[in-house]
Amino acid sequence: MTVLVALPVLLPLLAAGLSLALGRFADIQRALGLLVLGGIIVDAAVLLYVADRFGPVVLQMGAWPAPFGITLVADRLSALLLMISSVVTFAVLIYSIGQRITDYGRERSSTTFHPMYLMLCAGVSLAYLTGDLFNLFVAFEIMLSSSYVLITRRTTATRVRAGMTYVIVSLASSLLFITMIALVYASTGTVNLADLGEKVHQLPEGLQIALALLVVIVFGVKAAMVPLHFWLPDSYPTAPAPVTAVFAGLLTKVGIYALIRTQTLVFSHAESWNLMLGIALITMIVGALGALAQNDLNRLLSFLLVSHIGYMLFGLGVYDVVGLTGVILYVVHHITVQAALFLVSGLITRHTGTVALTRMGGLAKAAPLIAVLFALPALTLAGVPPFSGFVAKLALLQAGVGAGTWTAYVVTGGLVLTSLLTLYAMARVWTRAFWGQVKAPEQDPDPTDELVVGTATSNRPMVVASGVLVATSVVIALVAGPLAEISGRAATDLMHGETYRSAVLGGAG
Repeated sequence: MTVLVALPVLLPLLAAGLSLALGRFADIQRALGLLVLGGIIVDAAVLLYVADRFGPVVLQMGAWPAPFGITLVADRLSALLLMISSVVTFAVLIYSIGQRITDYGRERSSTTFHPMYLMLCAGVSLAYLTGDLFNLFVAFEIMLSSSYVLITRRTTATRVRAGMTYVIVSLASSLLFITMIALVYASTGTVNLADLGEKVHQLPEGLQIALALLVVIVFGVKAAMVPLHFWLPDSYPTAPAPVTAVFAGLLTKVGIYALIRTQTLVFSHAESWNLMLGIALITMIVGALGALAQNDLNRLLSFLLVSHIGYMLFGLGVYDVVGLTGVILYVVHHITVQAALFLVSGLITRHTGTVALTRMGGLAKAAPLIAVLFALPALTLAGVPPFSGFVAKLALLQAGVGAGTWTAYVVTGGLVLTSLLTLYAMARVWTRAFWGQVKAPEQDPDPTDELVVGTATSNRPMVVASGVLVATSVVIALVAGPLAEISGRAATDLMHGETYRSAVLGGAG
């Protein structure tokens, strides 16, 4: 059973090398990617069942016992996020093949997209499953190295400029990350998360606080929390829709996951975390107001992504089982919905030839299927019942009210306000892009460009992939009861880390 923990990392890495070697065979590259990602979905589902039924599944690499060796751990939280992330990467790959950014619309496939995409998936899996800080750093570097290639493919001046911002910020955060690891190791003599959970509490209180804040800054950059968010709205919108979708759906959530894992397992808080609650409120409001100021659809969605990162920080700041349950529910919901919205944005761009809302119009009449595919995740993101966004926000509202502090009450009010602002932003997109007179699509200035915009048509694989993610968000709402129960058990595990520590340090699995 423990070998299942290694497969989500090992299979994409091996497939990436094989895909690079088979770069001249486009069909084999595509089939290999879909087969591997489909297998990871099944593997993650099995891991979730086993972890929920029997406890964390632990693999000690090379039979070296923790904390000395490399440890991979699949508990309820990591297995759940791995499964939903795998569904997103599978759907996005289908979309990419349909859009033909994998081969630039030519007969001969590019050798870079599929290997880099599989490497990105391997990095995401490793980030969820690793049991130590250093390999978490390795996971981020795998993701970032792959994303550097994906975000700058078929370069234009705008894309290079945005890519430079992304690369510089990422490198700076990586330097800070490795510095943080060095300080933690110098202070405790270990980087194993389970072992750190015991040794950090033996440090002087001031040193504990300093290390905890450094961790927040490092992962705050990755998660794009305000004021460390400035790079995201300038970087994500320039990439092709599927690349932006997987970045928005997964990379920021890996940062949130790292924050949750370290701040519950390694560092602890006796009560509501006022600093995090304040950061959450600022992130919500700044992101929502930034979205309202945008005419570019992708920039609008990017600012809403920043805003809703604040929701997840809010649940962490409340710091109890109810709050963490809400965080987990919200992360699961947001991974699918945010990715779906960026994929639908790609459909809109393909149909209209523009991302400017003021140059769109009449899509509800011209492309009713695209209108439905946009409306459902838009209502979900805004938290309109009975969609999954409402379920997740309700859990966060309960956590905020139950916290019983004035700080939590204020942030709860901010959550309600930003939900209304999100609804207004989505309504603004709807009225400008989907209502009104049908406008002729703008012609693609470069007919050889892989984006293939301004065609006034819908590509079937792109529509199917978008529909899969939209349907997944609906399914999340339908299974909200069982999902909330699993999330509650995962939150309990986070608040009481003895199960995780005993599974890793006791050699279980």
